[in-house]
Amino acid sequence: MVRKIPTLTLSAALLAGSLSAMPSRSGIGDRNPSIMPATTMPGPLREVGYDQRIGAQVPLGAAFRDEAGRNVRLGDFFGKKPVILVLAYYHCPMLCDMVLQGVVSTLKPLTFDAGKEFDVVVASIDPDETPEMAAEQERDILARYGRAGGAEGFHFLTGPQSSIDALTRAVGFRYVYDKERDEYAHPAGLVMLTPGGKVSRYLFGIDFPPRDVRLGLIESTRDRLGTPVDSLLLYCYHYNPTIGRYSTAVFNLLRLAAGATLIGLVTLVVVLRRRESRQPRIVGAA
Repeated sequence: MVRKIPTLTLSAALLAGSLSAMPSRSGIGDRNPSIMPATTMPGPLREVGYDQRIGAQVPLGAAFRDEAGRNVRLGDFFGKKPVILVLAYYHCPMLCDMVLQGVVSTLKPLTFDAGKEFDVVVASIDPDETPEMAAEQERDILARYGRAGGAEGFHFLTGPQSSIDALTRAVGFRYVYDKERDEYAHPAGLVMLTPGGKVSRYLFGIDFPPRDVRLGLIESTRDRLGTPVDSLLLYCYHYNPTIGRYSTAVFNLLRLAAGATLIGLVTLVVVLRRRESRQPRIVGAA
């Protein structure tokens, strides 16, 4: 029981750090008093966070092993579909599981299916972890996801330090190893990648709104996914890199409202004119 207290404290600090240190070291903590500023974080945790590198290419040639122990390249999971990348580790005491739970919770209400419209790649940042540990994590996540064919869309990787370094550098994922606890201090979030393996969007924290994930997937494919309604939503919401969320595009909403009002007025005038022209004219007696 004594062990859990520092672990929970560390996880809370990491979650705060993952928010305050994004997208750069300057962070947003000074604008939100509920978030711990990076300058007040414990020493090593100041190095933890995301540096947003939208447009950066992930190392498709990086070697990993999948949950079945097969040798794979990162590029094996790219080509046709966007990819949701989660950097974590499988013996993480708390935060990684919270992130993965958040991912599954946000994917369940989507009409998109993992394995059909997108893939999820979970890559361990611990070079000592094994495919057996990845397979155990896979069983848990697939049970939570609960959709037929989910195994085709979720991939759990382990790999050498060189591959981990190449991937984390490419997406700007900064983490620190705590030797005393044998734990990794790392940010919480996910990275959306295009079918070609380029960074498209970041979503931070452990709770990811389904709308944001859907819009992020659509933008990652340059609108090849989705419906006309989604196109309208993308006009009304824009990606805010400072907070890693989609927020309301106020001016676009005002334009839509003004346009709708104009269309309504024109329609009203046309209808009234037509009614007026249909009324019989009364001819006065001579």
